[in-house]
Amino acid sequence: MQQEPAVTPVSIMPGQNAQQLLEQICDWGPMTTIVIHGGSVFEFGGPFPRGSVAEGFYNLQADGHGFHGHLNLQKVEQISFQTKPHRGRESYAFVFEDANGDVIFKVFLGRDEQGELITSQREKFYQLMQQFQ
Repeated sequence: MQQEPAVTPVSIMPGQNAQQLLEQICDWGPMTTIVIHGGSVFEFGGPFPRGSVAEGFYNLQADGHGFHGHLNLQKVEQISFQTKPHRGRESYAFVFEDANGDVIFKVFLGRDEQGELITSQREKFYQLMQQFQ
């Protein structure tokens, strides 16, 4: 599989697009969401859950099973398109960052049974990334 070149400079999506992005990726299939806090790493593998806005939060709806929670999207200043190898393999993620440049959470593209990136996700990622170059 031919690897796409890394984009320079890094593509950045404004934070006000966070809800729109999350509403799109919930239909992309399995992904990996990572939250790093207090020296711990929390990972969730599976489709990103759908959500709705209420009481100032984007509330992830997983019907009580799997990944769920409440996101304060007002804290998202920007979303970076991460395109860097991880352990020698291509890896792509949406990196949600606050106004200080700290990572709130990351959503990595999913992989198939052979461990390769899901092609349709990769194509959609690049289409979005090109919009914010």
